[in-house]
Amino acid sequence: MAIILYGVNGEGAGHSTRSREVIEHLQGRGHEVIAASFDRGLENLKSVCETVEIHGLRFSYVDNQVRYRRTAAKNLFTSAKIATSEMRLIRLIRERKVGLVITDFEPLTCRAARRTRTPLLSIDNQHMMTNAEVKTPREFHKDAAAAKLVTRLMTPGAGAYVVTSFFEAEIKKKNTTIVPPILRRKIVEAKATNEGHILVYVTSPAPDLAEILRSVRGEFRAYGFGREGKEGNVEFKKPSLDGFVEDLLRSRAVIANAGFSLLTESLYLRKPFLAIPVKRQFEQMFNAYWLAKAGYGTYWEVLNKERVDSFLFNLPEYDERLSTYPRDGNERLYATLDRVIPELLGT
Repeated sequence: MAIILYGVNGEGAGHSTRSREVIEHLQGRGHEVIAASFDRGLENLKSVCETVEIHGLRFSYVDNQVRYRRTAAKNLFTSAKIATSEMRLIRLIRERKVGLVITDFEPLTCRAARRTRTPLLSIDNQHMMTNAEVKTPREFHKDAAAAKLVTRLMTPGAGAYVVTSFFEAEIKKKNTTIVPPILRRKIVEAKATNEGHILVYVTSPAPDLAEILRSVRGEFRAYGFGREGKEGNVEFKKPSLDGFVEDLLRSRAVIANAGFSLLTESLYLRKPFLAIPVKRQFEQMFNAYWLAKAGYGTYWEVLNKERVDSFLFNLPEYDERLSTYPRDGNERLYATLDRVIPELLGT
């Protein structure tokens, strides 16, 4: 058995949520895991395993759009913190005799692995863009090229890539295995129902969307708008992990940004999905495009009343397509890890 350093991108909850499932599987196989993360990732993993805090890249969002100049400015003066975090990881690898580094789209652990010549395993969904034969609309080719470059720079030189995806594609890069999305145990074990409401989630307050929802016939439960209380047919709710999961399980459908974790949990529960991808964040556009291509829902960069009405009208069609969505859970992922990790460790 090995000591494993697990780098987890701490921005948002998705990376740490799925990494938690992997860490618990690794611990069940007898491995000792040390998680390196920041912000929500660090907080979410403290109760699971030993953790070490590192500096992380943070994006700036305004009006559902990534602001790259603000992002660059925010991170420009943190190079000293980045270097300190990297040296801390290098010392940890050497002192604790770490045998394997795993990364969920976290670059500092990758750099530390390369500098110490430690085997590296990548587990994420972003490499679907670079390691598989997938198409994107012509109008997004420029953004796609930039996203692929960032993906390659974030996790270079891994000995193996385990890529999670909600659709099938041909692999084009060696040492790559495509598996179904990582799901929380509470989602896999849950019994979903349909109480008729539409779950809405945004990463930043969206007053225009709130106004649109009030004009549409239907019941909406909305998170992320920075307010509470019932306004007409919309119930705005405060942040609550348990409350959000309950509303997801009982929902008729979901309207949200195109983040990978919520989207794939919704599909597993067979909830049609209307995606509003964050502008200029190609990963979300990629997810939204393949969501619509698979027929599990649709997407719009800008919503209006007619587009929400159209989504609700077409729910029976999306239900039919989702009736055949595979419900594999995490078993293929775990089987892949049990095969790949001994190969990387040379055991």
